Amino acid sequence: MRKADGHSTLHLWSLSEEVGIEDDSSGDGLVLTGPDGVDRVPDVSPLVREALRRMQLGPVLLANAAPERGSGCAPDGPLPAVGDDPVLSRVLASITHLVVRTLAIDDLGGPLLSAFPLSHPAPFAPVRPPPRRAVRMVSGVSLTQESGGIAMWSAAASHRVLLHRPEAALVASLLGWPVTPEAAAEALPVLGVVPSGVIGYLTAAGMARPVLGPPPAARPPALG
Repeated sequence: MRKADGHSTLHLWSLSEEVGIEDDSSGDGLVLTGPDGVDRVPDVSPLVREALRRMQLGPVLLANAAPERGSGCAPDGPLPAVGDDPVLSRVLASITHLVVRTLAIDDLGGPLLSAFPLSHPAPFAPVRPPPRRAVRMVSGVSLTQESGGIAMWSAAASHRVLLHRPEAALVASLLGWPVTPEAAAEALPVLGVVPSGVIGYLTAAGMARPVLGPPPAARPPALG
């Protein structure tokens, strides 16, 4: 298996471009207006308010979404880590149909792919593929070229995926046949963290799924 080369994946969150945010009539909550209607988030904390504000501007690492000291929105005392904040987690779980999930790596090359919600709700839980477990693209997935990359879509999937970078497209191309993340990492000229990250996101979006039985004996042909 190709080593991770010192790089790691970044899991970014944003709101769909069509989503607007404003205070509710009480001033304590928020109203989110999207293409399918209105969602109300009552009694938001400064952390939730700041996280959603930043998500409206574009993909954000939630660990960096805590309000800054002196900004007028940070409470006294230590702020909780965003990933450990149950209120923020609960709010995000209630608006999955408005949330875009983006995978990137820390190489300053831009995002690898983004998953856009198509259903209500649209749960999305990327997981690390089990070691040596083969994965394959599900039947019925369509691929089309767009200005921002290659789009993947399926009538049965909860998300539409846009592959922003060639590395993500290379991983997706191998999923026409059963392949393990380890074999994909060996075959492709990409950083070692890319195959497992892309496969995890495509699986969460409903574009790929694990294959039952032992992993394939033959490796996919090397590319590049």
